[in-house]
Amino acid sequence: MIINTTRKITLCKRFRTCSGILSKSLGLMFTTPAHIQKHALVFVSKKPHIQGFHMFFVFYPIDIIFLDSTRRVVDIKENFRPFHLYNSRYLSQYVIELPSGTIARTNTRHGDSIKWGTL
Repeated sequence: MIINTTRKITLCKRFRTCSGILSKSLGLMFTTPAHIQKHALVFVSKKPHIQGFHMFFVFYPIDIIFLDSTRRVVDIKENFRPFHLYNSRYLSQYVIELPSGTIARTNTRHGDSIKWGTL
């Protein structure tokens, strides 16, 4: 599970971790909206940096949450649409891709603390 501990609300029940170059490169490309509904993606980097994302070959919108090394929200991109680009505004070490509307539904904001794993 991925939980916003600041707001005490579940963001998603299941997720996959992307830490290798192949899994990070593919992300949600060539998947259907059902894929993100079943499994959110958590991208893990070795150290914080400005992260760039694209929506090429992802044919549905998603929400993205950027987290620092302490898993606090430093940037948010809601309703990230197909065939667009986005660079995080701040250094982040973790990135979570979720179904579009999750950020609004959970009222997730900058500074919130996020946890995941077996809680």
